[in-house]
Amino acid sequence: MAIDVAIPEMGESISEVVLIEWLKSAGEYVERDEPLCVLETDKANVELPSPDAGVLQPLKEVDETLSVGDVIARLEEGEGTAAATPVAEPIAVVTEVAESTPAPEAVAVAEETSGDEAVVLSPAARLLVEEHGLDATQIKGTGKGGRLTKGDILAYVAEREKIPAPQVVEAAATSAPVPVEAAPVVPAPPSAPAVGEGVRRVPMSRIRQRIAERLLTAQRTAAMLTTFNEIDLGAVVELRKRHKERFQEVHGVSLGFMSFFSRAVVLALREFEDVNASIEGTDIVYHDYVHLGIAVSTERGLLVPVLRHAEHMSMAQIESEIKRLALGARDNKLSLDELSGGTFTITNGGVFGSLLSTPILNPPQSGILGMHAIQQRPVAVDGEAVVRPMMYIALSYDHRLIDGKTSVTFLVRLKELLEDPARLMLEI
Repeated sequence: MAIDVAIPEMGESISEVVLIEWLKSAGEYVERDEPLCVLETDKANVELPSPDAGVLQPLKEVDETLSVGDVIARLEEGEGTAAATPVAEPIAVVTEVAESTPAPEAVAVAEETSGDEAVVLSPAARLLVEEHGLDATQIKGTGKGGRLTKGDILAYVAEREKIPAPQVVEAAATSAPVPVEAAPVVPAPPSAPAVGEGVRRVPMSRIRQRIAERLLTAQRTAAMLTTFNEIDLGAVVELRKRHKERFQEVHGVSLGFMSFFSRAVVLALREFEDVNASIEGTDIVYHDYVHLGIAVSTERGLLVPVLRHAEHMSMAQIESEIKRLALGARDNKLSLDELSGGTFTITNGGVFGSLLSTPILNPPQSGILGMHAIQQRPVAVDGEAVVRPMMYIALSYDHRLIDGKTSVTFLVRLKELLEDPARLMLEI
């Protein structure tokens, strides 16, 4: 009896995915829980495990947009074919398929290379390689096992086809037509735009499209407002300076500023439950826990891994979990559970040099804290001007749920905790 393989529920707010790679071939026998394909969501690329053992018959093609519940393959009874075995000779490896079922275009095949290692490409990726005359062995793959994805190739093409700035400026500043023989000679591949156009067109990745949609949705559906304060981080800087080496020895992880802010946020959210709540229809949903999102910048866009039950974590546990999640986000190795379910988010534009910004809410959350660069600035202390390490902080919030008094006093509470970090330990 054939078994349908459908797109499962994949976490909050995820209704669509893109099939970006088949990991098994048509007619191949697969075991239960073996990964069948890679699906791209707005949060991460995830592997879809086989719900049972059987012979795989794919029904959908690479690059198709699919909805939760769509049937993408069937598992039939039989022995099928064995998985292709890598060979040492530099020849193309072709996966055998059952004669009764033609292999769909979605099945990945191995491209012939000039070395001893075959490069596995999906049909969509192979088409791009051929179209642009590329050597697939020169492109770094970010897919499963180092496979090249369509996104890898588009990024490589975009980088390779950059036009040097001086030629672009010179051409743009010239009002009269430039004779062909007088134009500067710029080596470029056949697919690159002519010198002087200064335009490249690259399709948005699925995750970038989804980020754009979510940001617009946040602005349309929430009464978003931002309030600001500033923090003298002198006490935190001094505490880190005195104890960071011992902290590293004992806990095996560095003592960073984010753990101080995370701990302060957790304590403040206990007092201001509206900031940790969300709106569903006409109801307010309060959370007795803190699932703290930490925004991480990656090559694929901004991801927000979640520290689940941060209220139970020590400073060392917070540091360790932030490090693990940040590395996983950048290596695209996080599960959907690790990217979903946050109740409040912290984002740090300071790592890029930002002094002040208004962060956008991460729906359905009602609050997000923006950290910024620490800057030595003169401030008044006890009537005298002194130079202190200062940071501006920003709280963007949904004004439908959080009023101005709550937002301001929430930031004031963070200021108290961070300017006197002993409060973090004593929880006072």
